[in-house]
Amino acid sequence: MNNFDRVDFNQIFRERTKSFSIAIIKTLSSLPFSDDISIIRKQIIRSATSVAANYRAVSRARSEKEKFAKMCIVVEEIDETQLWLEIIEELQYLNPEKILHLKSECEELVKVMTTYKFKLSQI
Repeated sequence: MNNFDRVDFNQIFRERTKSFSIAIIKTLSSLPFSDDISIIRKQIIRSATSVAANYRAVSRARSEKEKFAKMCIVVEEIDETQLWLEIIEELQYLNPEKILHLKSECEELVKVMTTYKFKLSQI
């Protein structure tokens, strides 16, 4: 993979993680106020935006160790986001159509980020 391909990959996933966090914010902001929903909304927005912020930091890392450390955070945060989506689904806070797209994108991001983390660990 040459540097041009790497830049494209990084840019694509910088945009995807940012778009994913925006979709989470927009979707959950439509939910009514209640104590339980507020806690879940705060947690999932925090984890989803952390994915985007830390993935951005991966592409700006000053060393391979720093890149790997940030990627570990990305994987942890996307996994947490996946947990919150499962909880929201099981509690039926959103209709299935709304959550399906979020869960699908989250699952893809989990797979990609986990694979990328593994590749970085081999360097």
